[in-house]
Amino acid sequence: MQFDPWNPEFVAHPYDVYRELRDNAPVSFFEPTGQWLIARHADVNALLRDRRLGRSYLHVASHEAFGREPEPEFQELFWRVIRAGMLDVEPPVHTRLRRLVSKAFTPRMVESLRPRVRKIATELAEGLVERGGGDLLAEVAEPLPVTVIAEMLGVPEADRHLLRPWSADICGMYELNPSPEAQHTAVRAASEFADYLRELARARKDRPGDDLISALAQVVDEGDRLTEDELIGTCVLLLNAGHEATVNVTGNGWWSLFRNPAELERVRADPGLLPTAVEELLRWDTPLQMFERWVLEDIEVGGVTIPKGLEIALLFGSANRDPEVFPDPDRLDVGRADNPHISFGAGIHFCLGAPLARVELAESFGALLKAAPAMELAEEPVWKPGYIIRGLESLKVTA
Repeated sequence: MQFDPWNPEFVAHPYDVYRELRDNAPVSFFEPTGQWLIARHADVNALLRDRRLGRSYLHVASHEAFGREPEPEFQELFWRVIRAGMLDVEPPVHTRLRRLVSKAFTPRMVESLRPRVRKIATELAEGLVERGGGDLLAEVAEPLPVTVIAEMLGVPEADRHLLRPWSADICGMYELNPSPEAQHTAVRAASEFADYLRELARARKDRPGDDLISALAQVVDEGDRLTEDELIGTCVLLLNAGHEATVNVTGNGWWSLFRNPAELERVRADPGLLPTAVEELLRWDTPLQMFERWVLEDIEVGGVTIPKGLEIALLFGSANRDPEVFPDPDRLDVGRADNPHISFGAGIHFCLGAPLARVELAESFGALLKAAPAMELAEEPVWKPGYIIRGLESLKVTA
């Protein structure tokens, strides 16, 4: 098998291909997308911190100057929303946006949320047990992070059912060469999401509450601190990133444990292993397999010169299985102590929500281990077709 992100067999198990890339072609050009694939941990880690690369190039050049075709006109609204958030901008705009939001995600602030996270996780786990099982993804993995991030931002409970579909549809644009249907669906979702948040932010500006949207709405139009578009883009990013990865880590993680029953028994016998188990599940089958960056100045990687104007694809899934960094990397070890995985990224774009994700995952796994100590897989799951954001369609269990 070769690197083929549209092949369901590759999506289900890309790790043998990654091994071949690391051993024989750690820096290789992938013609179908015009990207350079970077497979080794050392290179990926270094490039995430390299300021000669950017999530965007539009802060230094136009599409035309960079030798690129502008996006189709119908995508304009989508990119207006997305590029107003901090993930797709570079300093100094990124610095300003991250500073405004980061206070809500300090380890201390996040730790104060743990009792609420634990209560939600416990209720969801106990509900699954009362029903004798079900779809762990839909009934536990999705509601927990959606509820937590929605409460932080101040999205009314009656509207929260809208968030996950919007998020999933928007993320379809991030896949490699998305279909026309996926592109139009993403544009529609971004438009609806932005309209909803714009109305909510304006209401909170007049009648603020004790939530992040209210806090951000108070600094809209104050000099150059935060524009309304930046507020919308930031909230879309937080709502998407605040639950999309956590949902997939939960699903991928339980599927990983079911496939490694000895490790599942270890963590069942010793819940104290949960912190290291969460890190290992993030490493062993990361939900974000690839992170893309633009080359803003000529760079050299592994003896290969990659010129300005091209795009690199950092293979997180490969880097997290690199034997140069992780002894016996293909073995799931819930007690692995030295675990410098890069599932949350690195550098200035390191995941702002990493502390919250870790709390949610530890409490979610802990609640299920306690409430459903004999939980078993009911049927083998199927992977979604997406490769970059990689997760299961469902995870049916008995409890």
